[in-house]
Amino acid sequence: MSTAILTGQPVPGSSIEADLRSLGFDPRTAADAAEAETLLAEVPGDERVALVDARFVGHVHALRLGLTDPRFPLAGIPGAVTAQPAGRQALTRAMARENSAGGGTTLVDSLADRILTALDADGTGVHRPELGSLVAAVPADPQARNEARQAVADVDDEAVRLKSAVKARDGFFTTYCISPYSRYIARWCARRGLTPNQVTTASLLTALIAAACAATGTRGGFVAAGVLLIASFVLDCTDGQLARYSLQYSTLGAWLDATFDRAKEYAYYAGLALGAARGGDDVWALALGAMVLQTCRHVVDFSFNEANHDATANTSPTAALSDKLDSVGWTVWVRRMIVLPIGERWAMIAVLTAVTTPRITFYALLIGCAFAATYTTAGRVLRSLTRKARRTDRAAGALADLADSGPLAQGLAGALKKPARRLPGFTAPVIALLGALAVVLTAALTDFGGPWPVVAALGYALTSGLAVARPLKGALDWLVPPFLRAAEYGTVLVLAAKADVNGALPAAFGLVAAVAYHHYDTVYRIRGDAGAPPAWLVRSIGGHEGRTLLVTVLAALLTASQLKVALTALAVAVALVVLVESIRFWVAAHQGGAPAVHDEGEPA
Repeated sequence: MSTAILTGQPVPGSSIEADLRSLGFDPRTAADAAEAETLLAEVPGDERVALVDARFVGHVHALRLGLTDPRFPLAGIPGAVTAQPAGRQALTRAMARENSAGGGTTLVDSLADRILTALDADGTGVHRPELGSLVAAVPADPQARNEARQAVADVDDEAVRLKSAVKARDGFFTTYCISPYSRYIARWCARRGLTPNQVTTASLLTALIAAACAATGTRGGFVAAGVLLIASFVLDCTDGQLARYSLQYSTLGAWLDATFDRAKEYAYYAGLALGAARGGDDVWALALGAMVLQTCRHVVDFSFNEANHDATANTSPTAALSDKLDSVGWTVWVRRMIVLPIGERWAMIAVLTAVTTPRITFYALLIGCAFAATYTTAGRVLRSLTRKARRTDRAAGALADLADSGPLAQGLAGALKKPARRLPGFTAPVIALLGALAVVLTAALTDFGGPWPVVAALGYALTSGLAVARPLKGALDWLVPPFLRAAEYGTVLVLAAKADVNGALPAAFGLVAAVAYHHYDTVYRIRGDAGAPPAWLVRSIGGHEGRTLLVTVLAALLTASQLKVALTALAVAVALVVLVESIRFWVAAHQGGAPAVHDEGEPA
């Protein structure tokens, strides 16, 4: 149990001790600052500790937001400050200085508020949650106390808590068709002790059952699949709302939520393809194309955000226009819908599955995602060309990690470092694009089994090394990772389709899914400030250029039937290596007390 040290003059009839106990704190009372410092020293260093003014008046949810959020080492609201183990040393120093200074010379007579002021003076980052209409105050006299209590009574604490459980920026479908009732499901789960991770797992299982229903190939199965996919999305919204409602954030939970979303959607694609095959229609190429397009869209999102989130002088007329449009109500929803975010996309897939065929579903998905990708990428290119941003070493490192270069590309990058310095700053994405187009088009336009795709793959390895030979700090260098993803995935898709043998495209689907998981895992590690996957993992699975070269060599040396077996074996090998390492890392990070995170963003 966490410890709360109450300071200041106790107020008869105050509920502060009961409120703190309801939040998991063991209240202890200190007569003065010296005793508070003594009690602070007695609290074990691996426990959360809070310093709360005994005269505090406010909503319980204000205390919850200020004292129990696991994402921040130090946090505070008026009349209360808390520290997790990572922030304990800073709190102890501030307390010691406040004591040695006498503590009574400041105009602020709340010890907790004086400590917050001291932490700010130290330049220590203290999280202060947005309270909105919630009350948190330390009244100076009886009249102020009565006014504060009346303010507490005037605001429905639970209504505010429910409202704040819903993500501020969501799509139209999620906002108006899901969140109005999913927030109550989240509260129901919280009151029964369910965790966000359990709800996330339930969402995954529901989606897998939906995929199995779609795989039956019957109209009843397709209808059931559509209904279950929507149910899975409801649970997907619920897990995040439950995390916000009960402040149950965790590193493991953020990873599960993000990776399970991709697993659910791509498993559903496979289920649709299996169902279509049962009806005599082969749509595996469409299913794989949809997965490739969707994954590349996400890589564009990730790369652009990583390149710009900490850039300096990061201004753009295009961004200013976007902000201006956001102030016009109807344009906000139109712009959120046309990018086909997860809510709109899953709703479309569910409805089309129930009333049409898998082929029509995939055609609509490909057209919608292609339009959304064109719209968002064009806007980001314009922003990048018009903004005066200076990108940091961290951003360049993140883009290099997202590139997923293997030993061959890294070796070539080292050898080409000097000539690369003489190239114009905009050449990295151009070189990456040319190499990508060359390998994919060569595989598509030449006969299966010929040597030319291998030659093109060797050229692709060379251009990939040249593209990353110098730090990716150019205006459009964030395009390099998505171009490399499109090259690798597209080559696998084209060669499997050219093999024209039953089972080759499903095997390619499995291989791309395994590799895509590795690339998503890289993104979530970077987002969690955990760095990229270990170098041995990237080397062991060859990097993007090594895998692309290997697949072209296999296509040149093997028959179509043998290629199917080879792609299957490669998919299993890559999946085993990346899954085992990924699970090991995230479980260890969770158990090791890594800073809790919660991703408020959501890939399109």
